[in-house]
Amino acid sequence: MKRKSIKKSVRISGIGLHTGAKVNMTLEASEAGKGIRFVRVDLDTPVTIKADVSLVTKTERGTTVAKGEIEVSTIEHLMAALAGSGITDIEIKIDGPEVPIMDGSALHFVQLLQEAGVEELDGEIEPFEVKEVFTYHDESSNTEITLVPYDGFELNVMIDFDSELVAAQSARLLDVDDFNAEVADARTFVFIEDLEKLFDAGLVQGGDVDNAVIISRSRLESGHIDKIKKKFGKEDLDIDDKGFASLSVLRSPNELAKHKLLDLLGDLYLLGRPIKGKVFANRPGHKANTLFTKQLKSEFQKARKYKGKPNYDPNAEALMGIAEIQNMLPHRHPFLLVDKIIEIKDDCVVGVKSISFGEWYFRGHFPDNPVFPGVLQMEALAQTGGILALTIAGDGGKWDTYFLKMDNVKFKYKVVPGDVMIMKLELLAPIRRGIVHMKGTIYVGNKIVSEGELTAQIVKREE
Repeated sequence: MKRKSIKKSVRISGIGLHTGAKVNMTLEASEAGKGIRFVRVDLDTPVTIKADVSLVTKTERGTTVAKGEIEVSTIEHLMAALAGSGITDIEIKIDGPEVPIMDGSALHFVQLLQEAGVEELDGEIEPFEVKEVFTYHDESSNTEITLVPYDGFELNVMIDFDSELVAAQSARLLDVDDFNAEVADARTFVFIEDLEKLFDAGLVQGGDVDNAVIISRSRLESGHIDKIKKKFGKEDLDIDDKGFASLSVLRSPNELAKHKLLDLLGDLYLLGRPIKGKVFANRPGHKANTLFTKQLKSEFQKARKYKGKPNYDPNAEALMGIAEIQNMLPHRHPFLLVDKIIEIKDDCVVGVKSISFGEWYFRGHFPDNPVFPGVLQMEALAQTGGILALTIAGDGGKWDTYFLKMDNVKFKYKVVPGDVMIMKLELLAPIRRGIVHMKGTIYVGNKIVSEGELTAQIVKREE
């Protein structure tokens, strides 16, 4: 998928929902690969905070990202607008700790991005393509979020507040491109019973009927309503028989569910990339949304790490067995460290080595706790790579390969008897003047146990 930014800088001002303070925000174009970044410009030294789920620190009544003690809160509506517009790279300069609430929806941010214009960048971004079902469940809130494989992106949200007045609702987004037209104008909402507590606790100082839908869980006594009118200075406030404040005219019958979908989209976009899959969410909230997104990020990193892992079927016939390998390599027992070759391409080779307890080196290398030596892992990689190099050189059996150097070598896990090493070598550059530069990786199960860059030279064997 193409990376995108905006064509020109745009500016917006408003008040923070919780602080009630005025804040100015400028959106500026960014180069490909920089991602979505908030920059606190009200500080003596500006601080940049990436919009990344790993930096989420608070999820009470909004999503907050932070670097140390410096934070930017209530980012979810802006993040949803960026997701709906396909923006992957942008710099957001803000002179306060909270994104302005505007009308409580993402509409103003969508309009701002439309004013700025969307521009494709040269780079591409890899989406998180769902290959299996992922589920998050929180018993305390009865929240459940499920992501299933799907050739596209779809969001489904169900909400039920156990209210005698406000009925259950659902919302659906069949394509992220429909967000701006179908969901962006859905406003945040608050139960009037919670609003009183939040207001008394010094929160939602910028909250108003102009930026939130106010609802009630149950029928309120007239005396209670009069008290609320006085506290918020809204003399014409009333609660209808469906639990909605008289000053809150709904923009759609399921506006509450749509806003929960909006929040979920914004929080999911903290993954740092689009998702290719279908989401079903029951009673989602910022805490659950971000915890689920953290789970997805971990799974994406794992999948990308093992994306190049070869598939090994021990029952499949090998391309080369010991006899064929010995025809190409000069090594012999006990120093031949490749049992078979299962794949050869123009720029890649995959070999297999089974580790048994009877290996000669275990008699002296940690005999009471046998560990396959790291230097021999590199030697096994080099021998496997030698098969590819000699295959490319042709005239097998008349050339040898010799180490020149090893770079960026890392040993990550122990290799012990019973393990099967899958060794993958990939050419990093075409072979020139007999110099072979390869990236080598050894897998055991689903783990990378060691890796490194190996450089060797092909030398004509003397007759």
